[in-house]
Amino acid sequence: MVIKHRSRSAWQILLLPLQLVIAVFVIISEVARPLYRPFVTWFSSLSIVQHFGEFVGSLPRAVILILFVVPLAIAEPLKIYALFVIARGHVISGLVIIALAYLMSFLLVERLFHAGREKLLTYGWLKWIMDRVEIVRSWVSEMRQSLIASVRGWLGYPGN
Repeated sequence: MVIKHRSRSAWQILLLPLQLVIAVFVIISEVARPLYRPFVTWFSSLSIVQHFGEFVGSLPRAVILILFVVPLAIAEPLKIYALFVIARGHVISGLVIIALAYLMSFLLVERLFHAGREKLLTYGWLKWIMDRVEIVRSWVSEMRQSLIASVRGWLGYPGN
């Protein structure tokens, strides 16, 4: 019993950096979400995109995982690289890189995950990650609602 508790605590400590990385990426995505959501909604309504999603959803889970992970493995490091480019003084280049990386994330990675979600979440490790993503998204949403209510209160607007 004690050994299980110690190993669980060790895992929690080892997974803390991963949880922090997940939190940072989710927070950045949630901040950007209002900017890109109308475009993603329009894009996902296209019949070719819907047919592609149905096709992806019919594939075996391992194939869906590969289709999902490859663009994800390209887009996420590109976002970090873009920040380095910006930090080195190449602001325009960095902004173009980060915009393209987010575009890839929003239009390809999100669509692939959405299409294969049911099968992808049968992987325990991916379900664990997505559970953490949902926790952070809920927290960000609560913070946003609280901030909006506070600003409305300061400005004298009735709250909703």
